[in-house]
Amino acid sequence: MNKIRFSLMLLLMSLSLSVMAQKKQAQMRFDDTSIDFGTFSMDNPVRKGKFKFHNVGKARLVINFVQTSCGCTVADFPKDPIAPGGEGEIQITYNGKGKMPGKFMKTITVYSNSDYPEMKLMVKGDMTAVPGKKK
Repeated sequence: MNKIRFSLMLLLMSLSLSVMAQKKQAQMRFDDTSIDFGTFSMDNPVRKGKFKFHNVGKARLVINFVQTSCGCTVADFPKDPIAPGGEGEIQITYNGKGKMPGKFMKTITVYSNSDYPEMKLMVKGDMTAVPGKKK
């Protein structure tokens, strides 16, 4: 009988600790997860945007790494932890110089200690040829 009580007590303690650990976790929430740069010309191929996010969790948010799907897209992100209730921005620069005109879609993957440790963001647009110039 004592073994059953002890086992039950250990199970309840484990569940309690698990619930407490889940509550004290960073939660990264973005205002938007995509940016549309619209249509722009090859003679002005650089576009910039930012993804604003909030830490709505109960622990400090740490962004470990941000990976872009191509070298034409660069991400700058906060290196310091974001406190609970805090906010930050991931700044994106797309450079279409030397690229063929046309529609594009690039992904940005954010790795963090958030409840969703791998978040996907997207930038897209349509770079057109310079009027009067050959492709």
